[in-house]
Amino acid sequence: MAGDAKKLQPIIVKKIKKGGHGVHGGAWKIAYADFVTAMMAFFLLMWLLGSTSEGDKKGIADYFQSPLKVAMAGGSGSGDSSHVLKGGGQDLTRSTGQVKRGDIEAQRTAVNLHVLKQEQVRAEIARLEDLKRKVEQKIAESAKLTPMASQLRLDMTRDGLRIQIADEQNRPMFASGSAVVQPYMRELLQAIGQLLTEVPNRLTLEGHTDAQPFSAGERGYSNWELSADRANASRRELAGGGLADERVLRVQGLASSQPIDAADPRAPANRRISIIVMNRDAEDRMFHTAPEVAEALVGDSPLPIVTPIEPMVSRSGGATRRD
Repeated sequence: MAGDAKKLQPIIVKKIKKGGHGVHGGAWKIAYADFVTAMMAFFLLMWLLGSTSEGDKKGIADYFQSPLKVAMAGGSGSGDSSHVLKGGGQDLTRSTGQVKRGDIEAQRTAVNLHVLKQEQVRAEIARLEDLKRKVEQKIAESAKLTPMASQLRLDMTRDGLRIQIADEQNRPMFASGSAVVQPYMRELLQAIGQLLTEVPNRLTLEGHTDAQPFSAGERGYSNWELSADRANASRRELAGGGLADERVLRVQGLASSQPIDAADPRAPANRRISIIVMNRDAEDRMFHTAPEVAEALVGDSPLPIVTPIEPMVSRSGGATRRD
């Protein structure tokens, strides 16, 4: 009976369907491999950009704009054997073998000089800005000088700090038609001269007048002599405040050639004294550039360097003028 029961048992067949669940497949491995490859390419790009000089970056940008032109030009901008990115063209600043030690030292010296000059320029600008603040503070703290604050103008120019003292209608700096300094103007100039002793910069003094002519005409005592005399009188008052004479490089009279108020050539503001605290570049242009230009003009006989001008002694000669 037992054998007959075994023969009567049904046969069960299981069918297994593959691919029904995505988690058991291999598609995610392909996606992950693509992600890792993309990240590797990204970090490789970041490394290349970080280790490439600015010249090479510019060369790469220029290459995609005009490939043939960059390839023909060559140079460090298009890459060479010492850079990560190769380029077509030889860099003339490098030799095919070892770089000469003298060239490296020369480049290093040039870089050091450039850095030193930049530091000197920043220090000089800070020094002149500090001088400007001290002059403004000196005027504000003095009861005698405060009324003249509206006549004082301070600004930074290409040549340095410019201190201008201008006339007002009811407060002239000098006696009418002469270079006689008014008492309040004398106090102001001496106070400025005392502050100028705190900086080593040299000075240029300029005298300016309005366009009101003298009755004697151009051949007599004119605004040119008057402006020069007033500039020199201002120099003496600065010296009275403690300024050394060798600090002054130039004293000149410009008459009415550079008015502040061009719309009104006879305006009181055009009558002024300009004190320029010169920076290093302005001094270099005066002492070095001028002889080079002169040599180009006259050959082997250069013109002399500009020296401080001692203006003519004031002489009335019967001339009359009101300012």
